[in-house]
Amino acid sequence: MTPFKSHRGLLATLDRANVDTDQIIPKQFLKSIARTGFGPHLFHDWRYLPDGSPNPEFPLNQPRFKGASILVVRNNFGCGSSREHAVWAIRQDGFEAVIAPWRERAGNRVPAFADIFRTNSAKNALLTVELSEPEVEKIFQMADRYPGLEATVDLDRQRVTLHLSEEISFHFEIDPSIKERLLHGLDDIGLTLMHEAEIRAFESRHDPQLFRPAPPPA
Repeated sequence: MTPFKSHRGLLATLDRANVDTDQIIPKQFLKSIARTGFGPHLFHDWRYLPDGSPNPEFPLNQPRFKGASILVVRNNFGCGSSREHAVWAIRQDGFEAVIAPWRERAGNRVPAFADIFRTNSAKNALLTVELSEPEVEKIFQMADRYPGLEATVDLDRQRVTLHLSEEISFHFEIDPSIKERLLHGLDDIGLTLMHEAEIRAFESRHDPQLFRPAPPPA
């Protein structure tokens, strides 16, 4: 997995909350057993008209967002089913990070990202950045006011910086274990191999045939 330390790129905004994984990558594209080719189908039902042509009303089809690599959305992004294909589609369409807000509702905190989506993202080098609702609203406003706005997402410093004439920065929190995994580019296998010496030592001390079926009764 490619390490994520810091990334600078064009911002694209999708002003929608509760975007579920079926909207991110519809179910008809889950038939493939390969882990490639999902990028063109990201947000397929919104992105294309029934005849297959690009929908000019869909925000990410706007020329000003062409080549964007940082996606800014609303809260509860990635809810719905647990399909890992949703993260694959986002990564394969060129996005390195997704920014979303948490919000308070009736005394409860609504997360920026669904739990399983956040976990799948960490396993596939997609950084999910959770900011407050006013901070994300500020990013939406600046992206709308300044077409071509770029930002830097610095994982090491846990900071998002908007590159304006006077830069604006936001600090974000992240689970230390996820930060460590992304900074070093460690997938589940990589995390296991960090303990390879201990695993080999354990294997050397134990008989691989330790468990044997009991002999049949005489």
